[in-house]
Amino acid sequence: MELAVLDINGKDTGRKINLSSDVFGVEPNEHAVYLDVKQYLANQRQGTHKAKERADIAGSTRKIKKQKGTGTARAGSIKSPIFRGGGRVFGPRPRSYSFKLNKGLKKVARKSALSLMAKENNIVVVEDFTFDAPKTKNFLAVLKALSLENKKAMFVLAENNKNVYLSSRNLNRAKVVSNSGVNTYSVLNAGKLVLTESSVAEIESILS
Repeated sequence: MELAVLDINGKDTGRKINLSSDVFGVEPNEHAVYLDVKQYLANQRQGTHKAKERADIAGSTRKIKKQKGTGTARAGSIKSPIFRGGGRVFGPRPRSYSFKLNKGLKKVARKSALSLMAKENNIVVVEDFTFDAPKTKNFLAVLKALSLENKKAMFVLAENNKNVYLSSRNLNRAKVVSNSGVNTYSVLNAGKLVLTESSVAEIESILS
C-alpha cells in the first residue's frame, strides 16, 4: 500500500512511502483483536473493590433471640446477611484482573488493527517534525492543516518528543505516543492514525 507523505501544513511533499503488506495488509484476526483489547482494558482495572462480609461487620455477636418458640426462623447473629446492616454474601474482594497472552498473539492483534485502519483509509503519513517549545496552538495548527481538528487522532512518533507531547496534552481528541506506546486498543480507538516517516519503519521492524 502506497501513501503520500504530507508535511505539517497538510501539503504533499512529493514523496511516497510503501506500507509493508506483512504489517498493514494482513487478514484481520478478530478473535486476537478481541483478546488483546480485553487484556488491555482488564489491566486498567485497579481491582481494589471490597464489600464487607459478615466477618467484617462491627457489631455484637450475642444470640439475638432464643432458639425455639418464637415462631420465626432461628437467628444467631445480627451480622447475618439476611438482616439489614448485615454482611454481604460473596461480595467482591480485592483481586487482579490481568491475564497472560502470548507475544505472537499480541503481534497478530496489532497487525490486524493496523490493517483495519489501512483498509478504511484512516492512516496518514507525515514527515518527521518537532516544535521549538511546547505550545498547544502549534499542535492545533497541525491538526487543522490535516483536517483533524474535529476527529480523534493518534500521532505515532519514532521516539519520545517532549515538546510535541506537551503541546497535545490539553487536547481531548488528540494523543501522541512513541512506537512503544502503540497497542491494539489505542489504534482502534483512534479515528485517524498519523504516522511519522521514521515511525513507519520502526513499526514494521518490530512487527514483521
